[in-house]
Amino acid sequence: DGLSNNFKTHPLQLDHPSGSLDSTDYMKASTSLQDSKKSNSGTPHGACLTLTDHDRIRQFIQEFTFRGLLPHIEKTIRQLNDQLISRKGLSRSLISATKKWFSGSKVPEKSINELKNTSGLLYPPEAPELQIRKMADLCFLVQHYELAYSCYHTAKKDFLNDQAMLYAAGALEMAAVSAFLQPGAPRPYPAHYMETAIQTYRDICKNMVLAERCVLLSAEILKSQSKYSEAAALLIRLTSEDSDLRSALLLEQAAHCFINMRSPMVRKFAFHMILAGHRFSKAGQKKHALRCYCQAMQVYKGKGWSLAEDHINFTIGRQSFTLRQLDNAVSAFRHILINDSKQPPAQQGAFLREYLYVYKNATQLSPDGPLPQLPLPYINSSATRVFFGHDRRPAEGEKQAATHVSLDQEYDSESSQQWKELEEQVVSVINKGTIPSNFQPTQFCLNRYSDNSKFPLAVIEEPITVEVSFRNPLKVPLLLSDLSLLWKFQPKDFGAKRDGETKEQGMCDEDMVGTEAIAEFLINSEETKVARLKLFPHQTGELHILGVVYNLGTVQGAVSLDGIDPSIGLQTGKFVSNGLSVRGRQDLEIQGPRLNNTKEEKTSIKYGPDRRLDPIITEEMPLLEVFFINFPTGLLCGEIRKAYVEFVNVSKCPLTALKVVSKHPEFFTFGGNTAVLTPLSPSASENCSAYKTVVTDPTSVRTALLSSASSADFGVGTGSSPEVIQVPLPDAVLLPGASVQLPMWLRGPDEEGVHEINFLFYYESIKKHSKMCHRVLRHTAVICTSRSLHIRATVCRSNALGDEEGRGDNMLLFVDVENINTSETGVKEFHIVQVSSNSKHWKLQKSVNVSGDKDTKLASRERAKLCFKAVRCKNSEENYTFADIVFGNEQIISSASPCADFFFQSLSSEFKRTQVQSHTHASGRAVKQSFDETVRLIQRCSEVDLNIVVLWKVCMV
Repeated sequence: DGLSNNFKTHPLQLDHPSGSLDSTDYMKASTSLQDSKKSNSGTPHGACLTLTDHDRIRQFIQEFTFRGLLPHIEKTIRQLNDQLISRKGLSRSLISATKKWFSGSKVPEKSINELKNTSGLLYPPEAPELQIRKMADLCFLVQHYELAYSCYHTAKKDFLNDQAMLYAAGALEMAAVSAFLQPGAPRPYPAHYMETAIQTYRDICKNMVLAERCVLLSAEILKSQSKYSEAAALLIRLTSEDSDLRSALLLEQAAHCFINMRSPMVRKFAFHMILAGHRFSKAGQKKHALRCYCQAMQVYKGKGWSLAEDHINFTIGRQSFTLRQLDNAVSAFRHILINDSKQPPAQQGAFLREYLYVYKNATQLSPDGPLPQLPLPYINSSATRVFFGHDRRPAEGEKQAATHVSLDQEYDSESSQQWKELEEQVVSVINKGTIPSNFQPTQFCLNRYSDNSKFPLAVIEEPITVEVSFRNPLKVPLLLSDLSLLWKFQPKDFGAKRDGETKEQGMCDEDMVGTEAIAEFLINSEETKVARLKLFPHQTGELHILGVVYNLGTVQGAVSLDGIDPSIGLQTGKFVSNGLSVRGRQDLEIQGPRLNNTKEEKTSIKYGPDRRLDPIITEEMPLLEVFFINFPTGLLCGEIRKAYVEFVNVSKCPLTALKVVSKHPEFFTFGGNTAVLTPLSPSASENCSAYKTVVTDPTSVRTALLSSASSADFGVGTGSSPEVIQVPLPDAVLLPGASVQLPMWLRGPDEEGVHEINFLFYYESIKKHSKMCHRVLRHTAVICTSRSLHIRATVCRSNALGDEEGRGDNMLLFVDVENINTSETGVKEFHIVQVSSNSKHWKLQKSVNVSGDKDTKLASRERAKLCFKAVRCKNSEENYTFADIVFGNEQIISSASPCADFFFQSLSSEFKRTQVQSHTHASGRAVKQSFDETVRLIQRCSEVDLNIVVLWKVCMV
């Protein structure tokens, strides 16, 4: 663009002014240069020329070339040729004859190293040698390369004879070029001419500029002949320590020779590029140094050469920061930190400090911009867990809180399926045998194994805890400060179905979602550590958890200070930062499970949604806490123990429809409507026994004391589900902040061992909501049972024994009792205090083997055989008749004791089990009645509808 192009920045201009240059002169030169640019930039050259002027200029150049220049060159060559023949004819003949007679026909060749340095020799303009060189140059100019080669070759001999080494080197150089440019290649390229010229320039003439020119020219000729290896070797030989810029240029060209070979030598290319970048950096050419390192990085990247990658990235970061390319510098230092580095801890600490310093400078340029992504520490997004709800209160004295769900528990798919079935069972009972289509099982803790295809439900004003797994890949500790969650919230009124605007986290959004921050979070070297962060939603709507934000810094000194445990420092804040930290973020990107249902999904790679971080905040719901008081951990088989359950409503709205469901309903009961009055608190005076006793006459004969009860009095019917039990709350409502204690009778399972019994407490809000209809609370009780008594009952008809009416339809009942306890739990002996019966058709009348007023005692491995008389009931009643035969002075009214509860629970379970078996057998009866069914029917025919309850006490050592 005219004259202004002369003032463009040279590609090899120093990035910074050299220290040897006077700063004042440099400022003056730069000022005058800018003034010249301004004066010339206003008037562009050639703007006034017309097309006619262009044609005339083109015609002038053509006529000047063909009519003036070329004829003049031709005439000059002819004159020079004639002059040389006339001037050197006689002298050449005399010299030749003298040499022939005195020294032979050949001139002895001398080594270059033996010749004296005559580079300073000057020929007069009319010297024949210069005339030959001038004619060679003119022939070269008009592309008469064959004549030019002859002239250069002749001049070379004359210069060598005169030991004019500078002229000889120039003639050698041009002779080699002329030979190369000859059409048809009559002779091969004389590479040794170039090598001799380079050696002469460098060693004899001490002119590295001419040697460099000769090397570059020869290298281009060799590359055009695909001799890249020779060209690279030629370029590398001229590198030296005296000029960094020249060595950098030659090394870069040698690297390109390696990459352009028929079999590219990629590693040599990268290595020489790094050497060239290093020399460019020493020469002050930062841009060219950065370019060379970036090209070398393309080779080393991803090859597993971590140390080489670290060195290159570190240099790129340094050079980019010097050139104020902060984004590139941050990216380079980021790659050093995210790769699995094999550097020692001290070097990694230096890299981290460099990164933090560069990152801080980069963020200061745009303080109002979005938070950039930080590379450290690593986050395992798929291991993220989300917990909805408060942390449960710990046990206080004899109070044991419900186990429920916490982040400290490991996920068990089998257990999760059992809880789901229990919830479906109680929901089916509430909805009269059907499960609603919009039913969503309650999930308190979401992880990689749970079903995250649906949006989870959270309750307003209840915390949402997110557990994030961090990993420190470095060998130096990392200190995260002000660590919190990054979220996006869209307010929504589910009742009014009106949406609000989407709000992202900000300083004014605490009234929508409260954010809890961790002041300091230390991650030791190569450590994996989890952080639990909380959010407190204050409005209903849709919440989206995006990631985490924190300040990344380092710790001074060792991992811990003065032997302090890192966990203690995390709580007390005793970690000392080195003062250099940056603010950034990391996103939580969770990939859903791979779909593998349809043919299209099986033949392609598709992933389902994972919505564990996108909860829906619903309206306020009641929140129940359950505490167990005096709850045993060990029982004897069949032992009945009384405990208390405390129900607390810790929310601001009342709850109702409280129920408990369990796979083992025969393990516990809350009592029936006809039960005796029981103490309402564990501190009451009557808490010593689970039974209500009545004193009997010791002189009376042991005859049965009768009472009756109905299954309806105990909340159990033939059509209800025995696993779902109604909790008898006062007025069926638990007000906000209120608590109630209810007695619970427990019966040890009949099989010894360790038993896990699951309780699922179901409750609802008085106000119905569209999103969340109910809530549940889980508890798992672990009971260890030991052996007690083994009881076997048989009956036989006895017509000899008549009842009071003279009927002979009676039976003898034999009860075999054996103490199978081996005293491993401190049991001394068992006392049988009462035997009761309950049935609609039969009842015990009296004991046949009266042995006195004392109860029957059984030590370890002792047996007893009891005989009773049983008679039919007078009329078939709807109620069950309870007959109690007492072996002592106190009667336990079995119809108004926990015995009746457990009896009706087992009766209902047996009825449901019979229904299932009947349905199974009915489906297969059309084919063939099985042998097992026949045996079962025979057994049923020999059974008597009479249930026996043996009440015993144990004497402990």
